[in-house]
Amino acid sequence: LPKGLGQAPVARSLRVLNLSGNRFSEVPPALLQLRGLRSLSLGGNRLHNIPPDIQELQSLEFLYLGGNFIMAIPPELAKLPSLRYLVLCDNKIQSIPPQLSQLHSLRSLSLHNNLLTYLPREILNLVHLEELSLRGNPLVVRFVRDLTYNPPSLQELAGRTVKTRNVPYAPSDLPESLVRYLSLASNCPNPKCGGVYFDSCVRQIKFVDFCGKYRLPLMHYLCSPECSSPYSSASQSSTSQSESDSEDEASVAAHRMQKVLLG
Repeated sequence: LPKGLGQAPVARSLRVLNLSGNRFSEVPPALLQLRGLRSLSLGGNRLHNIPPDIQELQSLEFLYLGGNFIMAIPPELAKLPSLRYLVLCDNKIQSIPPQLSQLHSLRSLSLHNNLLTYLPREILNLVHLEELSLRGNPLVVRFVRDLTYNPPSLQELAGRTVKTRNVPYAPSDLPESLVRYLSLASNCPNPKCGGVYFDSCVRQIKFVDFCGKYRLPLMHYLCSPECSSPYSSASQSSTSQSESDSEDEASVAAHRMQKVLLG
């Protein structure tokens, strides 16, 4: 593309641009100067990444990047306030950044035929999402569990004790670094635990029912391996699974997502 495209007279009025089926190996920088674009299609090219400067296209409502070689989604993509339709299918994406939950205008998210093994819990915050396409990802055909766990350090054990037992302290009692450390405590999502964690935690997949039929695997974090059993989808009965999902399902109304395409 000509480098001066962004300054050309047509750039001011251009709203829809389709460059699919070409041989672009990167998003041309000139495109990022077309601030009035509402629809951009770059499917079927040879893109390996999405430039962080994509956030400059503040008017963008439709973004098609399917059929490329994209491996990661930059968090800056979440800074497109008007984005309603995002198509990232047929790529090599392995994870979704939690920042995508900031796309409050998003209606449709196409992620089929990628390498996803889980979705971040923050995806529950996409309150206007009506369609989510996930077919052709490992998360659809198998349950992936990662129970790697590093033993807590003495600092973490002490910090957990302070937090769980509500030991009183003032900033003048501790070094500033420890006060800051204690402020980073995260609550364990297991309602029967009530514990906290700092750096050492258990990563696990939890299936959450979005619309009464499909369960989506979301990543969540527990304070210890002992907290994982009530949340184990593979080993628990349907009754215990329903109980463990009740907290999330109560906060996600069935009408929130009209289509979950898994196959």
